[in-house]
Amino acid sequence: MKIVVFVKQVPDSAAKVTAENGQAAWGDAPMVINPWDEYAVEAALQQKEAHGGTVTAISIGSENAKEALKHALAMGADDAILVSDPALKNLDTQAIARLLAAIVQKVGGVDMAFFGRQAIDGDSGLTPAQTARLLGWPALTLAASIKLEGSTVTVERSFEEGRQIVRANLPAVFSLVKDFGEPRYPSFMGIRKASKAEIPTWTLNDLGIAAPTPAVSWPTLSNPPSREVKCEFITGSSAQEIAEKLADKLIAEKVL
Repeated sequence: MKIVVFVKQVPDSAAKVTAENGQAAWGDAPMVINPWDEYAVEAALQQKEAHGGTVTAISIGSENAKEALKHALAMGADDAILVSDPALKNLDTQAIARLLAAIVQKVGGVDMAFFGRQAIDGDSGLTPAQTARLLGWPALTLAASIKLEGSTVTVERSFEEGRQIVRANLPAVFSLVKDFGEPRYPSFMGIRKASKAEIPTWTLNDLGIAAPTPAVSWPTLSNPPSREVKCEFITGSSAQEIAEKLADKLIAEKVL
């Protein structure tokens, strides 16, 4: 069983993102592995433990993205690959999906490709399905449980409207939700092993493709317009008087 899991390095969820000079900025906030991707790593490791094989963690980004890959290695992934190239800039989800499909084909013989539900910096959640479409594989998204029997996989999908059971044959693409279960913590030995790991870097030349062209671009980003907020405390000798004053204010402001 050959399994790949895609991880992304993102700003910490507590970071305050603003627009500076037309670009997104998050100050000195730390960069971390996308929290949703930890569920994907956990699912990949569980499949390896149940059925054998290897788990390869893959990330697209700068040299700093190796930290996200080391987190996956510390959790138990067997190896990791960084895909980095100066031409990879301002990619939308379609362009990223084309790149990921090329990576899967370069790895070769992949049975299962795992994603987190979405990345917390973009929040689109489109990339898993787009990648599956380009590969011609089933897209088993929002997976809360995965059961593999031979080459047939049964997935319980979890979404706001309820649960859904779907089946498909491998190879397939999966995206994971929190209902799958808490990801394991990296072990001390795993952290030590990851810190010493040599992570190869693939470029577009290694993949044999040109930089994918995005279908959507965002020439500039700006902060939302500031609003003047006025706070007024309503007082009165009784709750009834305060309520009447509040009602009068709301009517005057045409809220009611």
